[in-house]
Amino acid sequence: MSRTLNVVRMQLINRQTYIWVPLIVLGGALLLTLAIYWVIQNAGADGPMYGGGAQAPLWYFGVVGVQALTLTFPFSQAMSVTRREFYIGTLLTAVLTGAILALLFVVGGFIEQATGGWGMNGYFFYLPWTWEAGALGAGVFFFTVSMLFFVVGFWAATIFKRFGSIVLTTVLIAIGALLVLWMFLVGQANAWAQVFGWIGGQGALGLALWGLLVGAVLAGISYLTLRRAVP
Repeated sequence: MSRTLNVVRMQLINRQTYIWVPLIVLGGALLLTLAIYWVIQNAGADGPMYGGGAQAPLWYFGVVGVQALTLTFPFSQAMSVTRREFYIGTLLTAVLTGAILALLFVVGGFIEQATGGWGMNGYFFYLPWTWEAGALGAGVFFFTVSMLFFVVGFWAATIFKRFGSIVLTTVLIAIGALLVLWMFLVGQANAWAQVFGWIGGQGALGLALWGLLVGAVLAGISYLTLRRAVP
């Protein structure tokens, strides 16, 4: 366990990847969104304003997942860290930073509710749909999204390390083709109403729990690939 925690410390040596860049992305997106809200409000718009800028740091966690492998995996192997220890320690680091980001979103949501959307009726952190199950549900949702992006990025990096860029590109194209095929089959069955009904029925918390299951499967596949990856 101590060696696994040493991997966490090793990952956090590069605080820029895990802490500072996500915070800069979050802060920049917030300031830009508030500036847009101010312009809209001064143009005479009425009613609550919601933006998608909060997605920016969540998307960046995909980059974090890639860098977590490509920047530190070769170094960890030179330090005689086992692949299992590296894998668990890296996931623990992602869990820690993802939880911090989710906490920031929840605190920001409370601030926006208390201030009436920064005094402009404009909301960045607080989205009513994600808060249907309360603050805890919103926190779980944002944590799940950040971890999903991280695991997808980490999984793509393990494929690149194990098989190279051609196989990675082929896998991504195959996944895209499967998604298009799925959409075609749903359309042919006239089942879009049922699909959207199921999504709406799950709510943010339900989708987050399904997302955790998908993330766990991808994480397991990533570990199997990492076992044979070349540093």
